[in-house]
Amino acid sequence: MRRVLPALVGALLLAAGCTTGEGSAVDVNNGGQFRFQAGTPAGEVIPEGERATAPEFTGDLLGGGDFDSTELAGDIAVLNFWGSWCPPCRVETPEFQEVYSEVRQEGVEFLGLTVKDDEQLAQAFLDSNGIEYPSLFDPRGEVALAFRNYPANAVPSTIVLDREYRVAAVYTAQISQEDLRAVLDRLIAEG
Repeated sequence: MRRVLPALVGALLLAAGCTTGEGSAVDVNNGGQFRFQAGTPAGEVIPEGERATAPEFTGDLLGGGDFDSTELAGDIAVLNFWGSWCPPCRVETPEFQEVYSEVRQEGVEFLGLTVKDDEQLAQAFLDSNGIEYPSLFDPRGEVALAFRNYPANAVPSTIVLDREYRVAAVYTAQISQEDLRAVLDRLIAEG
């Protein structure tokens, strides 16, 4: 029993290793320790004059190839930190694909960043859900750490960049299609 109880608690923590979508989040990038933190309210966009430039990053894409964040220059970008093991991500990611299909012709790019995940499981998740936008394989959460001034260390988290590569919105919980569309509509309208 002494061996089983710690293993059971660890398994439960791993299974709960993402936000519930109800306003709480779990930090998955702090050396394996988990802690709950508050989720970001829906629809919060940083005013233009208060936006800071996002950090640059590079990495390997799931399915092969290299990625450099400078490829996002001039476009609005949705960066979504996800894991195939995360129940809210399983709901959110296919919904993101629907929004991506609607807005990609308007200069909006999507990039998934899979963290704390197995490469084969992550790729299988994308394939089974018909996800067309690229995902960076970031098992150690290094890109989330690059965004240390923003709470991207919970899964799912989403950071939306404006056309000037500045952080325009940050969410540390599951985002509804309606909320994401509203943010994107606002940024598209900024011209």
